[in-house]
Amino acid sequence: MKLPYIIIIDDDVQVLRAIQRDIRNEYRDDYKIAATESAREALELIKELKLQNDEVALFISDQRMPEMEGIEFLDAANQIFPSAKKVLLTAYSDIEAAIKAINSVKLDYYLLKPWHPPEEKLYPAVNDLLDDWQAQYTPDHEAMRIIGFQWSPKSHRLKEFLSGNLIPYIWMDAENHADADKYLTSANTSRSNLPLVVLKDGAFLLDPKLSELAAGVGLHQTATREMYDVLIIGAGPAGLAASVYGSCEGLKTLLIEKSNPGGQASSSNRIENYLGFPNGLSGAELTRRAITQTQRFGTEILTPTEVQTIAVKDGYKITTLMHGSEVHSKAIVIATGVAYTKLEIPGIEKFNGAGVYYGAASVEAHACRNETVYIVGGGNSACQAALYLCQFAREVNIVIRRDSLFQTAANYLVENIKSMPNINALVNTELIACSGSSVLENVTLKNVNTGEEKTVLAKALFVYIGAKPGVAWLNGLVKKDETGFILSGSDLMKEKSFKSWWKLKRNPFMPETSVPGIFAAGDVRFGAMKGISAAVGEGSMAIRFVRKYLQEM
Repeated sequence: MKLPYIIIIDDDVQVLRAIQRDIRNEYRDDYKIAATESAREALELIKELKLQNDEVALFISDQRMPEMEGIEFLDAANQIFPSAKKVLLTAYSDIEAAIKAINSVKLDYYLLKPWHPPEEKLYPAVNDLLDDWQAQYTPDHEAMRIIGFQWSPKSHRLKEFLSGNLIPYIWMDAENHADADKYLTSANTSRSNLPLVVLKDGAFLLDPKLSELAAGVGLHQTATREMYDVLIIGAGPAGLAASVYGSCEGLKTLLIEKSNPGGQASSSNRIENYLGFPNGLSGAELTRRAITQTQRFGTEILTPTEVQTIAVKDGYKITTLMHGSEVHSKAIVIATGVAYTKLEIPGIEKFNGAGVYYGAASVEAHACRNETVYIVGGGNSACQAALYLCQFAREVNIVIRRDSLFQTAANYLVENIKSMPNINALVNTELIACSGSSVLENVTLKNVNTGEEKTVLAKALFVYIGAKPGVAWLNGLVKKDETGFILSGSDLMKEKSFKSWWKLKRNPFMPETSVPGIFAAGDVRFGAMKGISAAVGEGSMAIRFVRKYLQEM
């Protein structure tokens, strides 16, 4: 297998030799290291590498060079290897230019000179960037393949599941990919049986259930212990944070997720306001880091696994899973988050997964190349999706009922959208119908002020509206408000009947539900602050109270 490249550019020979030495010492077993004093020579090199089907994982470029500045070089390099990570080597006086480059060329990191000792100031940052790159990169011959029809709900379900679980795959459209029929022949099947999944070891699955696909790629769905200190239901930001803090404090921790770790956050293509990441990061990156971190501490993860019921016996919690097995735990943290509200308009159900998607912009963006797409919703997630889709689609239209995106989304996102010529905000507008034959072809829009209606062509519709808590399976186990959000802490004490069912001498802990030892964290909890940072805080806080509860047992 070809090794990917790390390319270093600096016109100062002494600096170039020093950083080349440090990078080579640490990474020569896994990467080819190329270094040059000339930015133009480096551009010629990467053009040759592209023609040879080589890969570049990382560029490290000095800022002040006579032929062209580092930012200019990285911008040019990004046109050839857009997935490569970009590091700017700067003096203290160039920090302002480096910060600006975070937006202008999507700079991943700026490294101040000198960087000694490299074990503290160079390698940790480079390791992080290379890990991120490797998570997205898979050589063709090592990846699993999905062969199916682009606008098939079955194909979308598999792609969304693998993407959400951060498992690389190669998508092959049965109608357009030159090699698709070869795999059908090898599997002795036809197009009528698609989608076909070809695993890395050559085994194949025909139209598999998600549980079958999960088993094929090595995900676990059965618990290994008889008893856990804490069971966490839901692997969004709150659940992942709870699992990290639970495991690192020595609790036997089990994390269950019914579909994709990361929750709604995992579909965000660029989160720019998360503390500690000035250049932003994707929801997938954040999820990958969190999963790696929690597994390193010893958390056990089951996915896709869904909870059916929870029962309480002598203070212990007995959780029945979808396949009938039971998990016993001393405490439970419910962190199931919220789901996008279904858009209730004529014709839409027919096209779910066939042009209509709830979230999933990152999964289906490539299929929208040079097409016209619509997004319903004006929140942060919708705006992030628009900024990603505009890199592929000819035209992206955001449909909102309000007068302005400034009323619904963060200012920095709205400003970025205003600078994109192929994104349109259709204000005072609602989407009232979908139509087409077997796939989505048209949407009907209505001006909420004038009542005027018009039907327009649409290749895809992405829905990012409202939110409802994922707690239908709880039935009447814990108390909820009228909209389904779980009541906890002081909100329980406002109930007139509080003393009739709460029999402990102490009051409920802040995230504790009406059942002692069952806690709620993140968006599913009534009164919780919204946002990824808040969810992470709630998840970690829930573990603090879990420990207090366990001390009582």
